Amino acid sequence: MLLGVNVPNFGPGTDPAVLRRWAQNVEGLGYDLLLLSDHLVVTPDVAEQYPAPFYEPFTTLSWLAGVVPRIRLGTTVLIMPYRHPLLVARMAANLNQLSGGRLVLGVGIGWARQEFEALGVDFHRRGALTDEYVRTLRTAWADEEDYGPGRIPIWIGGNSDQGMRRAIRLAEPWHPLRNTLGWLREAAPRLRDLADEQGRPSPGMVPRIALRLTEKPVTGADRLAGEGTIDQILGDLDELSRLGADTVVLDPFNGDPRETCHPETAWQALAALAAHRPRSTEQP
Repeated sequence: MLLGVNVPNFGPGTDPAVLRRWAQNVEGLGYDLLLLSDHLVVTPDVAEQYPAPFYEPFTTLSWLAGVVPRIRLGTTVLIMPYRHPLLVARMAANLNQLSGGRLVLGVGIGWARQEFEALGVDFHRRGALTDEYVRTLRTAWADEEDYGPGRIPIWIGGNSDQGMRRAIRLAEPWHPLRNTLGWLREAAPRLRDLADEQGRPSPGMVPRIALRLTEKPVTGADRLAGEGTIDQILGDLDELSRLGADTVVLDPFNGDPRETCHPETAWQALAALAAHRPRSTEQP
């Protein structure tokens, strides 16, 4: 299984020096992917969860591509309706070329209504816009003379049936975000059933899970996948592999912006997990 890390690119403790150390630690520990989140306007609804400063993912990943030369780079998730699709096609293709073909583009429809309003994008059309824009990316990238060779992997984010159907419809891996293992157990066959309803192949599943390491086991039905002792986390990864996930993204940010001022806690958890799993020899 390939393991990625969702690096916090926001919050009061985040600055270029911290982002550099994040990238160097994640690559140095042998993780396979380094991914960033996306917001363009820190409106009040965004700031409640992801306060300023917020480092734009394409800009930041382009810089980090020169800081860490080997690890894959990506988004979890780029909010697809926020940018013209031809702009995204150009930025993604250029970043992919300049980084040596290392980009993975996770996309989603977004949720922050005030941010949509600030950008002048119709919140109610965000699903349809995402479908349209992903297809536009593919059409643009087909011109390899302009956009460069090689297909950039796309993941379709979203935890709802609509998100599953979008992944099936667009024939791209489904990227669910932070949920319980029980929910993921039920989601895997649900994804196959929805694919059968559409008469299409079931897409792959590349979940993003929590990473919160504890000394004592975490119990209860509301325990997030990736939360608990090292044995619990390793067990979660094993079960996700059995459910068909060949890539899992670890999210060490657990909701308190003050965590960004003390990234050492997350780095220690990543180091502990890295010490208990073999390093991957493949690329996604």
